[in-house]
Amino acid sequence: MTAMDNSITGASILPQAGRRRFEEEGYTLVPGLFRPSEVERLCAEFAALHAAGPVPGHFEPRTSADGADPLLAHPRVMHPHAISAAARDVLLDPRLRSVLEVLLGEEVLAAQSMFYFKPPGARGQALHQDNFYLRVEPGTCVAAWLACDVIDRDNGGLEVVPGTHRMELFCPEEADETLSFAREYVPPPQGLTAVPVDMAPGDVLFFNGSLVHGSGPNRTAGRFRRSFIGHYVGRSAERIGHHYRTLSMSGERVALPESEGSGPCGTEFAPHGPH
Repeated sequence: MTAMDNSITGASILPQAGRRRFEEEGYTLVPGLFRPSEVERLCAEFAALHAAGPVPGHFEPRTSADGADPLLAHPRVMHPHAISAAARDVLLDPRLRSVLEVLLGEEVLAAQSMFYFKPPGARGQALHQDNFYLRVEPGTCVAAWLACDVIDRDNGGLEVVPGTHRMELFCPEEADETLSFAREYVPPPQGLTAVPVDMAPGDVLFFNGSLVHGSGPNRTAGRFRRSFIGHYVGRSAERIGHHYRTLSMSGERVALPESEGSGPCGTEFAPHGPH
């Protein structure tokens, strides 16, 4: 990934209308923030990772006798920035930093990265709130969700519930395991509705950690829905869950005390039970 021109700022990348939407609805889309060539290189990195096989603690594909669950062969990659320079470059990209500083109003720290392959036939992730897992205190986290394919309703694109970013964390219900790899499900509050967000490769969706969001299954026969996600917190955050190791946007470790009740973001293969 190439460094951002110093003349480009968050204010120039994110117009006033985008900032207002983030404040009022909890999310905002920045089209084409990453170039097609950058997205292609990132996808090639993860294709090579998949071909190379498991990386314990980060990526553990498995095979199934009947091939019924595509996510066994293509699970998410957790914290790829710890094992891939290309992933680390995206997580700490100056363009993301500039937008995040506008949205959060302060210096930001990177807390997590993930890469989803979401192959054809894969289940989605039921509606949820990211800060249910990260437990940032005080405040919340912000996600930067980079589309690596054309993403729409057919291949399991994101849905968001505008306005829920102003609400507290909900106590989740149990998700339908035939539709969701994660066990937590937050129904839209009364009077609010989930709306789809279609995206093109290189687009980045920024959203508040309390915003209810999720995705449905990939119902296509041959289209992946690849995406790279970073989670960030403001420098004023005082605590975060023990699964997350915060970094400055220049890459130095900035340790925060642990908060209680955190967990990895989703639980695709964990048994049901207490959090």
